Formats: sequence, structure tokens, C-alpha cells
Amino acid sequence: MEPNPAFAEGDILASAHRSFAIEIQALQALDTRLNGTFEDAVAMILACQGRVVVTGIGKSGHIGRKIAATLASTGTPAFFMHGAEAIHGDLGMLTQQDIVLALSYSGEARELITVLTITKRMGARLISITGNPDSELARNADLHLDAHVAQEACPLNLAPTASTTAALVLGDALAVACLEARGFSREDFARSHPGGALGRRLLTFVRDVMRKGDALPIVHAHTPIPEALEEMSVKGMGMTIVVDAEKNRWAYSLTATFAVSSSNRETSAHSRWPMA
Repeated sequence: MEPNPAFAEGDILASAHRSFAIEIQALQALDTRLNGTFEDAVAMILACQGRVVVTGIGKSGHIGRKIAATLASTGTPAFFMHGAEAIHGDLGMLTQQDIVLALSYSGEARELITVLTITKRMGARLISITGNPDSELARNADLHLDAHVAQEACPLNLAPTASTTAALVLGDALAVACLEARGFSREDFARSHPGGALGRRLLTFVRDVMRKGDALPIVHAHTPIPEALEEMSVKGMGMTIVVDAEKNRWAYSLTATFAVSSSNRETSAHSRWPMA
């Protein structure tokens, strides 16, 4: 492939701005087309007793995978089923209680037409997102959401760009509308994201990370410093609890903590009030 001699360095930002403008215009047009069908789609998803099974192939499949992940993480049980894999066994994951959300810009992808046929035969419902309201997928779906765009950002008008952005935003809009209708909270979000910063902040308690029992370094006030250091080393902590020698191990008053700084080898002792 030969570089385009007519494309100068100064054209790079102009190309980016043009792509932004085309995709923004596509989203604005999509916004004006939202109607009661979108509300019906949200109502159908909210009433679903199964899962939302998102399917697609090609670039639509990549967008569908992201939509499924967004739905699942915001309170709507969902997963992605690749259109090609679906007709080679993965349709076994589909149940009558599920809703299929099928993405195909042309609305004529043969794999998805087969998925449509099986879905209707088993009695499950199907929502389609296409750019062609007259397509077979759109006409035979229970509900159709129109994601048509006037043009792609690709100057050849071939590579899915504005159309995939429109489908992605439409999927996000479905997920967010369901999220709000369900009263989905920060705590709900944290429960599905235990590995993230928000999940750790909201779901991790002192009891989950504290040491207790024999894992605690504990010495008596009369313990020699070398022995205290050994206790700290054995328990793998840079401090030890100092307790009243007159009481037994589990019914004592905390009299002080003793700590060692590994960076400068300094030691420090801090008195504490008695704690039963």
C-alpha cells in the first residue's frame, strides 16, 4: 500500500475533526428519532425473567459485546453470544425467558436471520438494532431500533465508524435507562465490581483485612527488646502490641504499641489508654 501523496501533515487534524463532526451529527440525528419504541424496549428488558442475550458478527459483534458488558455491570443480567457461534451450538444458551438483542447494520446478516428464526420458534423475544428498517431482521423483530446514519466517518463510506458509534450509544442508552428505572445504586455497582476502586472502598471492611488471634504480635511490658523484635519478625509486622503482664493473653489492657521503622532502624513507643 502506497502512502497518499495528497495527504499532508496538516491534514491529520482536519481528518480527525471531520470524523468527530460526522459522528456527532449521526448521534444528533439518532436522538431526534428516539420514540415510544425505545420506551417499549426498555419496558421489555425490565420485565424480562431471563437474560438479555446480545448477538452480532463483525464490528456489530464487537459493539454488542461491549453493550452486554455494560448491561450486566449495571443491573441487567446479560451476556454476549457470537452470531456465528450461535448457529453452531451456542443457541443452546438461549431460553424462552430471554430477550435477544441483535445488532446488524444491514439487518440482513445470514447468521442473525438464523438466530431470529430459532428465537421466534422457541418463543423468546427479539429486539433488533439495524440501520435498515426494511431489512428482514428489522421487520421480523418484536421491536426495532433504528440506528441509521447518513454517512460513515470513513471517507470511502465503507468502514463501520459512525454506524458502530450510533449502535454503541443506543445500547448505552438502553442500559442507563434500565439502570435508572431499577434504582441501581453505587452499592449495587460496587457489588458487581469488587475488584475496582469503588468496590474495594464500599465492600471492604476492617474485619476483612484486620489481623486477629495468633496472627497478632503481642508482648508484655517486661519483654526484652530483642524478644519483641523477634515477635514482630515472626508475625511479619513492623509493630507489636504491648499488654499488661498481670492479665492473661485474651483478657488484657492495651498499654502501648512498639514499632520499628525499617527505613531508618528507629524505634518508637506510643502509650495507649487501657482497653478491656
